[in-house]
Amino acid sequence: MLRQFLPADVPSQMEGTFIEHFDRATGGSGRLMLFAGDQKVEHLNNDFFGPQIPAEDNDPEHLFKIASHADIGVFATQFGLITRYGRDYADVPYLVKLNAKTNLVPYTDEDPYSQQWLEVEDVVRFKASSGLSIVGVGYTVYLGGIHEHSMLREAARIVHEAHRNGLLAVLWIYPKGPYVKDEHDAHLIAGAAGVGACLGADFVKLKVPYLNGTFDPKLLQEATEAAGRTGVLCEGGDKIDEAAFLAQLHEQIHIGGSRGNGTGRNIHQRPFREAVKMANAIYAVTVRNASVEEALEIASG
Repeated sequence: MLRQFLPADVPSQMEGTFIEHFDRATGGSGRLMLFAGDQKVEHLNNDFFGPQIPAEDNDPEHLFKIASHADIGVFATQFGLITRYGRDYADVPYLVKLNAKTNLVPYTDEDPYSQQWLEVEDVVRFKASSGLSIVGVGYTVYLGGIHEHSMLREAARIVHEAHRNGLLAVLWIYPKGPYVKDEHDAHLIAGAAGVGACLGADFVKLKVPYLNGTFDPKLLQEATEAAGRTGVLCEGGDKIDEAAFLAQLHEQIHIGGSRGNGTGRNIHQRPFREAVKMANAIYAVTVRNASVEEALEIASG
């Protein structure tokens, strides 16, 4: 079944490697539960220290402990963090995020540009020398500014180089900047999904569409259709009640047609044991087709 997800730019000698990586990341389901741990750059320390956030979340190792003990598809984070903690958590399936930028410069003041930090070949060499389970790479594209052409070129090359080496390629695609009036507009998000497909991504992580501030899973259908054979992942967003989050996730998949999620704060902004249970619940809905009720039982422990 997984061969339907095999891109044609994966060389014949790497097809088995790609399918092995895809199978591990998706649990054989074709859906991806991505545990996002890249916000320490994107949001600085705002997501890891403050009211209602457990003290342990300020330590980067908290992320690795969760990834090691919970059911996840991949743990997406920066290369440097993996080099510092990866040996102690060698069982984790990693996705290396190849770019990142802080939020210090407002998007309304300057068009965003998140330049590539490392080459795919750097990741491939590290994978071979470290023996860690690196199954893919990720990259963020911001559409709508004067730098989008540079990011689109970098993204296209990253996707192709990843596939040549049997790795998955996941793109975060977010329209931002002074020309973007509503980041959660369903039609605009569908456009971003189509860009991800044109870049050849295996999965594209998108904003959740809203209408007048309200989520309607039917709004997601335009994006999942526009993405074609590229799987749509919905961002997790701010931490919310477990029941509300899991219900939305279930609707995104079974009504909206998404093929997974990229969740950070709704997992790691909890004490370790609660975070593991929440990750397990998200994985159960995403990969194992669990109902919301079954997932809530897992989350409650």
